[in-house]
Amino acid sequence: MEFVNAQPQPDETVMDYSILGGAHAERGRRLFLTAAVILAATLAYLAYTANVSDVTHLYLGLVMFALSAVPSLLWARGGGSRFPVFETILILTANAYAMPVLNEREQLSAYSADVITRASLAVILYQLSAIITYLAVKGVPGRARFWRESLITSQIEKLMVYGMLASTTYIWMENFTTWLPSDLISILRAVFYGVGILCTFVSTQRWGRGELSQADKAVLICTLVPQLIFMSVSLILIGAISLIGIGLLGYLSGGKRIPWLVLGGTFAIIAVLHTGKTQMRTKYWDGHLPSPTVTELPAYFAEWFEYGLVPTSGGKTVSQKMLERTSLMHILCLIVDYTPARQDYLYGKTYTYVLPQLIPRLFWPDKPRSHIATYELGIYYGLQDEEATNTTTIAFGLLTEAYANFGLIGAVMLGIFWGFWLKKLQIWSTFSPMFSFAGLLMVLLTAWSFNAELTMAAWVSSLEQAVVVVLGVPMVLRSMFGL
Repeated sequence: MEFVNAQPQPDETVMDYSILGGAHAERGRRLFLTAAVILAATLAYLAYTANVSDVTHLYLGLVMFALSAVPSLLWARGGGSRFPVFETILILTANAYAMPVLNEREQLSAYSADVITRASLAVILYQLSAIITYLAVKGVPGRARFWRESLITSQIEKLMVYGMLASTTYIWMENFTTWLPSDLISILRAVFYGVGILCTFVSTQRWGRGELSQADKAVLICTLVPQLIFMSVSLILIGAISLIGIGLLGYLSGGKRIPWLVLGGTFAIIAVLHTGKTQMRTKYWDGHLPSPTVTELPAYFAEWFEYGLVPTSGGKTVSQKMLERTSLMHILCLIVDYTPARQDYLYGKTYTYVLPQLIPRLFWPDKPRSHIATYELGIYYGLQDEEATNTTTIAFGLLTEAYANFGLIGAVMLGIFWGFWLKKLQIWSTFSPMFSFAGLLMVLLTAWSFNAELTMAAWVSSLEQAVVVVLGVPMVLRSMFGL
């Protein structure tokens, strides 16, 4: 990964954000060795405990799991980008695809061994094409103002931890008050969600670099924890999980240290909440019970934890149920089973919805819904009808969408796409200040790398909204006032 050694030209005044050299390099080596040992032990454990009826699936599952970790290992060893977008996208394939195969979950019992094998090969081809492309792509750091010019001073960056107060206050107002005008909620939500992502990543990365004072750490914790609680009240956890993920990535990329205690505690809590959320939704959603008030939150979450800790059906542990709920392998197997034997490939149809998502709805009031590609897939494969799309959204994932369009070739093309563009963006942003346009864009991409369950149109649509908020405002101010 030679690009991280590139240096700015002598006539340029650029803050060096490289994480190589000195303590960072030493921590990187320790992190690599630690991660390599953990990976080897995990693979040995999975090989010993795997529940598979076909030994081929054991080998395929282990290969998928190992390949998912390769980019992260290289990132730890070589320095890597401050924005581990590619590494995150690949490592998520371990849980989404490898683990279901190694455990032969109930979700896969309806499919033949040949279908599971073909689906596993699609995942491996996707991983290999992405990794090979990523390693092959070269370049030099960006030199244009977009890449090198900070929008604010370094002093303002130090105050970002206090921006968490604003995002936490907004989430509290949205969930527990009626003070906000209903016609502005969608706009305000986009603004403060972007603020929360940005402040969390910047603050945790500074924490990893050892730049936060004790007071700053206290402010971050005392605003982040309530924010996560408020975001989870709706019984939809993806927002809170994404914010936790972006915080952990910020800390890891800033300090090359794994926060074991926080990581273990967070996984345990999320696992319990994931397990109990179905019963909570049945009670509160189907029973049309009102959401809790602030004073009712302790009892509300105590009830949620009680549901989550109840012994699960089939002898499954809490963590097993959590992993099962985040699996995408079963839907990939369904598409592999149906295509092209029963349904022909879509030949790019769902990708035709991507570019229209870039057009603001203000200029196109009848623009297709952001999840239009998801609904098309659900209807095409007989999983839902038109009416059902108004209340239910199926998690297909980017890889499943690629296979539905072009089969194994689609999986390879998706891997090449991610490997090429994410490597280029990481190279170009090597010396980008955190608050340059490029730095802000990379923070958003890092956050969006967790959205593995979306189709490309939905992924682009949601990212565009955040980009407009986080990049658009300073861009307009600079254009109008030269700030």
